Amino acid sequence: MKYVVAVIPPSALEAVQAALEAAEVYRLTISEVEVPVLGQDAPPGGLPQGLRLEIAVNDAFLAPTLAAFASAEEVAGEAGVHFPVQVSILPLEDSVRIRTGERGPEAI
Repeated sequence: MKYVVAVIPPSALEAVQAALEAAEVYRLTISEVEVPVLGQDAPPGGLPQGLRLEIAVNDAFLAPTLAAFASAEEVAGEAGVHFPVQVSILPLEDSVRIRTGERGPEAI
């Protein structure tokens, strides 16, 4: 099991959700974040807003999940948004669905 955390531009959310749905990945957490961009790519006047997506996946779903985030990069590029899509993959030791008592891969 893996815990995938990604930061994407808001304009790419629909494309990512569609790609995740096509890969049968439905459960995710979305939160708004500010993304500091340093150097010459920094936008004038404030920090750009981004969306942080957190997804727990079984190993078989990791590659399709990463492919969904590649669609975010494409959408951002087409829109002329210079927003680095960042993805972190962490090992997930256990997962528990409290309501049903399921554990491990079954809980995802």
